[in-house]
Amino acid sequence: MADMNLRRYQEEVVQRALARENVIIWLPTGGGKTRAAVHVAKRHLETTPGAKVVVLVNKVHLVEQHFTKEFEPHLGRHYQLVPISGDCEEKDFFPEVLEGSDLIICTAQILENALANSDEDKHAELSDITLLIIDECHHTHKEAVYNKIMRRYVSRKLKGETKLPQILGLTASPGTGGARTLEKAVAHVLEICANLDSAIVSADIHAPELEAMVPKPRTQFDIVTRRLEDPFGDHLTAMMLQIHDYIYLTSPEVTLREIGTQDYEADVVLLEERGVRQHNRRLAQCAIHLRQYNNALLINDTLRMVDAYNSLDDFYRTKEGRAFDDTDRFLIEMFTTNRRELKRQADDVRFENPKMDQLQTTLLDQFGEGKRSRGIVFCKTRISTRCLHDWVCSNPILLKANIKTAILTGAGNGNNCMSQNQQKDTIREFREGTLNLLISTSVAEEGLDIPECNLVVRYGLLTNEIAQKQATGRARASDSVYSVVAEQGSREVRRELTNRLLDDLTAKAIGKVQEMPRREFNRKITEIQEDLMRCLILAERQMREWKSANSAAHFKILCRNCFAPVATGGDIQHIDNSHYVNVNPEFQKHYKTGGQINFGKTFEDWEPGRTINCANGNCNKQWGYEMKYKKVITLANISIKSFAVDTPQGRITVKKWKSVPFAVEDFNFAEYCTEHFGDLFA
Repeated sequence: MADMNLRRYQEEVVQRALARENVIIWLPTGGGKTRAAVHVAKRHLETTPGAKVVVLVNKVHLVEQHFTKEFEPHLGRHYQLVPISGDCEEKDFFPEVLEGSDLIICTAQILENALANSDEDKHAELSDITLLIIDECHHTHKEAVYNKIMRRYVSRKLKGETKLPQILGLTASPGTGGARTLEKAVAHVLEICANLDSAIVSADIHAPELEAMVPKPRTQFDIVTRRLEDPFGDHLTAMMLQIHDYIYLTSPEVTLREIGTQDYEADVVLLEERGVRQHNRRLAQCAIHLRQYNNALLINDTLRMVDAYNSLDDFYRTKEGRAFDDTDRFLIEMFTTNRRELKRQADDVRFENPKMDQLQTTLLDQFGEGKRSRGIVFCKTRISTRCLHDWVCSNPILLKANIKTAILTGAGNGNNCMSQNQQKDTIREFREGTLNLLISTSVAEEGLDIPECNLVVRYGLLTNEIAQKQATGRARASDSVYSVVAEQGSREVRRELTNRLLDDLTAKAIGKVQEMPRREFNRKITEIQEDLMRCLILAERQMREWKSANSAAHFKILCRNCFAPVATGGDIQHIDNSHYVNVNPEFQKHYKTGGQINFGKTFEDWEPGRTINCANGNCNKQWGYEMKYKKVITLANISIKSFAVDTPQGRITVKKWKSVPFAVEDFNFAEYCTEHFGDLFA
């Protein structure tokens, strides 16, 4: 078996885990948390009869990464290891795979699905596992899937069950949970400990070795002054004020915060919801368009003017010729009337964003002839990564500096997402030197096996102290630089400085928790767990009573754009714990189909079909897509975000199907066939 070669600080932090205590290992990015976990797993397998180890990750790509890079090289020769992700058939046979293996690495949702499955052949119990390792365990809070699993654990613990797995959590920072005082930060750390039923451990005796192993980069604020003139941004603002005036004709009580800020974006999101609830389409549609203009202003503040213009132009090209009423005509005509002038202003290089010049300077300080550097530029959105990538690739000065760049974004099925293979190929090329600059969303902050960088740039970001800590941890090369490119006195600068203070506050809070006598710590943890379980039980009871009191058939489901009633709650059923479908054949009358969906992978019982859009007049609101189930029946897989729900108490909007005020039945294939094709089975 391959030698672990643990450093002394790693040996220090695993001692309580080796003594079979539940612990959270707190080490910085690059400190070797996963290697420490492999060591604990190895000793557990060696010393525990019938040992079953499950390693949970929160992102699909980490399954193969942890398997290939860490667990398989050290344990693969002597133990049966199985990686399971969403593309694997093994996910549907979790209990059998667990029984036939020694260690499983999987996404947390796969384990949760097995724990929740009522089918005896597919159901798993926590008592089947002897060691549960939870990667990036600071995500064990609220309704995150990690916390759903641990709630099952805590519930059984409080009932006196003893056959439960040992817990080992791994994190670079549990954060403060939004706390600004030491007392509240301590309460947050205790809550994370309670959720994981674990103490938190860190390097103490061998902390100097850890500091030498994970050196801190030099932080620099690359500050720019605000551009003196911004005709393009001013023009967008003036157009937004025209929309405000149009709203005030019918809704003079509306108030919105400063245009061009994230606060304003939050306001118009709520305004759209309010418009839907009040049957006020003018309010709802104006809010949607204002959000697009505000997004263009945010892009204009961070990227090129032409990027901001293109974001708006792309949005309105999907609207042209599809006006549903006078509100749509007003909004579309206003943009088309101003389109040419906006484009002219966006192309005027005299007023270009000074942050781009500063970003160029920051990059040139690290890249150039004779310099072998690696860097990451972190930005907020996938659109930002694409725009910055286009800028670098079309910039002769940066190309002359031998910058070879690529985008790195999260895996998924949406626009601008990457497949897992694309992610792996990009990281491999970055490691090999074919690429030397990644332009990334937050996906590169935690988990991914990215080689140490000479430069990390935070560009146009407002995030919490956890994300900042993890991003900083990517700059681990000798004499590395952590740069914040921002406007003087901006929210980004203030947030970075605040995050530093919050990071220090986190460390102090952890220190306070670690200083607690063990009896006092255990008492506080149990009190927190009991209170949380009481609240959970009461909330679940209220939800059951609420849903059972309401017949699903009594709720109307309406298109969120045109407010046309298109279904009832009784038409909606749940397939495979994943998809919400309309099983009423009459539903097809309400939609038209578009292009074929291609997710780039196959699924066991279904395959995606065409997009579906509202067929009411010129509405064309996208609702979801058709899916072919078991290759024989076509069902509409719909997103609740595209609809509103009429309830006895009034119209509502919800973000997730689980939040609708009625019970959604599970789909039964046999019953569906009997009901709709009964004559074939007579």
